[in-house]
Amino acid sequence: MASHPPVPDESSSANPSSSLPAPGWQGIASDWSSDREAFKQVPWGKAMMWIFLLSDTFIFTCFLIGYMSVRMTITTPWPNPSEVFALTIGGKDIPLILIAIMTFVLISSSGTMAMAVNFAYRRDRAKTTALMLATAALGATFVGMQAFEWSKLIAEGVRPWGNPMGAAQFGASFFMITGFHGLHVSLGVVYLSIVALKVLRGDYERSGNYQIVEIAGLYWHFVDLVWVFIFAFFYLW
Repeated sequence: MASHPPVPDESSSANPSSSLPAPGWQGIASDWSSDREAFKQVPWGKAMMWIFLLSDTFIFTCFLIGYMSVRMTITTPWPNPSEVFALTIGGKDIPLILIAIMTFVLISSSGTMAMAVNFAYRRDRAKTTALMLATAALGATFVGMQAFEWSKLIAEGVRPWGNPMGAAQFGASFFMITGFHGLHVSLGVVYLSIVALKVLRGDYERSGNYQIVEIAGLYWHFVDLVWVFIFAFFYLW
């Protein structure tokens, strides 16, 4: 008896369309059913970080819009940032010198963080750890200079409810905006330090997943970007 070739099982045959998500709400439910990835492409950790950063963007935007509204509506003279934030060096007042150094330090930390992510995906634990700790050190330096800036203004009589140099709203705007950003930098320093130590210990080597370094980098780049807007609107305007 002649044997017939086996009939291919349609359920097990390769079907290019089988990997595509189902249309409509079923497709959405299927995309979000995974416990590790959103839409089968973006890891949950990265997706949640983007959502957190989006919410933080709204908060900083409200702060800056409120600050600009105050600046444009009050009749009391607003203090000149070039004079308020000047430092006396060698008998001369240099405007915004401390702010310029702070900005340089924070922007430089973005470079070290980007290199850390690059070496993380190369599985170079030593360089990744060193660059992340360097980023954390630059962030701590920024916070230290900001603390000096705060102490200087407090010694000159600036308070959240008053300001001997002009508009009383200056103190409230300054301490609220820079303080909220400084809190983010401080938390970022702790966050980066913890991740760096876990990288050095080899915790991510066992799982082969270094995406946490990239996720930490997203947070740090956001903090740096926010400072650019604060620097432009608060110190240069």
